[in-house]
Amino acid sequence: MSVEQAEQREHRKRDREATRRRILDAARDLFGEHGYEGVTVRMIASAADANTALVNRYFGSKAALFGEVLAGESALRGVIAGDPAGLPRRLAEHFVRQASLHRVTPMARMIDRSAGSPEVKQILLGYLEDVIIEPLVAQLEGPNPRARALLASTIIMGGGPVRRLLGLNDLRSADPAELTDRLTAMFTAALSPCSPAPPHSA
Repeated sequence: MSVEQAEQREHRKRDREATRRRILDAARDLFGEHGYEGVTVRMIASAADANTALVNRYFGSKAALFGEVLAGESALRGVIAGDPAGLPRRLAEHFVRQASLHRVTPMARMIDRSAGSPEVKQILLGYLEDVIIEPLVAQLEGPNPRARALLASTIIMGGGPVRRLLGLNDLRSADPAELTDRLTAMFTAALSPCSPAPPHSA
C-alpha cells in the first residue's frame, strides 16, 4: 500500500468516526427532547448531517442506536469499577453528585421520556444488567451476590421516579457530606452478605 493510499484510508476512518459521533450526539439530544417514540431515524440523520442509510449501517436500527447512546452516557461503569471496599462510598458520592445538579442530564431525560415504549423496556433491562447489575456482582464476594446487586440497584435507579414526582430540592438543601454518609451506610447494608434464610417449619 502506498503512502497516499494509507493516508486516504486514515482520512476515511476519521470521517466515519466523526459521522458516527455526530449521529450519537444528535440521537441523544433528540431522544432526550422527544422521547423514543417521537424520534425517527430520518430526524436523527438530518440533525447529524448524514443520511438514513449511514445511520442504519453504523447502528442497525433505532433501538440499537438508543441502546448505544444510553450505554455511552452512563458514568456508572467507572463508579462501580475499582476497589470493592470503596464501592459503597463511590456509589453514594455519585448519587449525591447527580442529585445536586440543577439540570436534568441527557440520560435522565432519555429514560424519563422513553420508558413507556415496549422496545425501550427491553433496552433498559439490558442496560440495567450490563451497566449496573453485572458489574456490581463482579465486585461482590459471598453468597447471593445478584440479590445484593439488585438491592443496591433499587437505590441507584429509584432516584428517577422521586425526581419526577417530588423533585430534589429537599435533597439539594441537605448537607452533602451528611447525605453521602447516610447513602454510604445504605449501600453498605445493601451490598453486604445476606444472612441465610431461616429453615421452614414443618
